[in-house]
Amino acid sequence: MPKTLSTSSLKTDHSTNKLEKYRPTEVKVVRNFHVSSRRRDLMEFFDDSQSWGEDEVRSGREWKIDELRIKSNSDLHKLWFVLYKEKNMLLTMEHAAKKASEYFPNPERIDRVEISMENLEAVVRERNEAYYLLETGKTGERPHAYKEDPFGRFECVPLEEHLIPMKENKKFLEEDLFPTMETVNPTLPEFLLKLKEKERLKARFDRRMQRRHVKKLLKAFPNLDMEALQNEYPDIDVYRCKKYLEDTDQLL
Repeated sequence: MPKTLSTSSLKTDHSTNKLEKYRPTEVKVVRNFHVSSRRRDLMEFFDDSQSWGEDEVRSGREWKIDELRIKSNSDLHKLWFVLYKEKNMLLTMEHAAKKASEYFPNPERIDRVEISMENLEAVVRERNEAYYLLETGKTGERPHAYKEDPFGRFECVPLEEHLIPMKENKKFLEEDLFPTMETVNPTLPEFLLKLKEKERLKARFDRRMQRRHVKKLLKAFPNLDMEALQNEYPDIDVYRCKKYLEDTDQLL
C-alpha cells in the first residue's frame, strides 16, 4: 500500500524548502591586494615616535623614471597614494617642528617625495599619450588655446567644457566675437606700449648684469671653459667679452 503524506507534513516540507534560500552560505575571502597597517588615529599623520628628536633620519632616494616604467598600472596607483601619504606626514612633521621651534631632521625628504611623484606622473602621462595616440591619433591631453586677458595680453590657457553649446548660447551670440581693444578699454593700447617698454628695459638691464658677471669670471679665471660658460649664459657673447678684456689688457 503506497504511503500517503499528510497535510501537516506537506506544509512542513514546503516551509522548509522556502527557507532554504535564506540560509547563509560560506563566503570565501580572497585578499588580492596589499594595504599598509592602519592605526585609525592621528598618528597616521606623524612620523615614527623613535625618530622624534633625532638629528638625522635615514631615508632612501627618490624613484627614477626608468624604475617606474617597468611597474604595472596597479603598482603605480598604489605607489602614488603611498607617496601622497608620506608627503602629508612629512609636511605635518615640518609644521609641528616649526611650531615647537625644533629642528626638523632631513628636510630633503620632502623634495625626494615630490621628485618621485613628478616622475610617476610623467610615466603615467607617457602611457596615456601612447594609448590615445594608438587608439585615436591624439595625445589625450587637455587642449590649450591662446586667449586675451582683460589687460590685452595673450596667454595659453586650458579649454573648458560648457553646459550650453556655443550655437545655442544666446548670451554668447549677442556679444561681439571679435572686439577691438579700443572698444573694450581705450587705455589698453597705451598700457601695452608702456608694459612692453618696461619689459624691454628690464631685459636689457638683465643682459648688462650678466655681461658684467661674465667679465668678472673671466678676470678671476682666465682659463675658464668658454663653451660651458656660453651654455650657462646663452644671451651673452662670452667670446666677445673675452676679446674686449684682452684688447683692454684687463686679463692677467
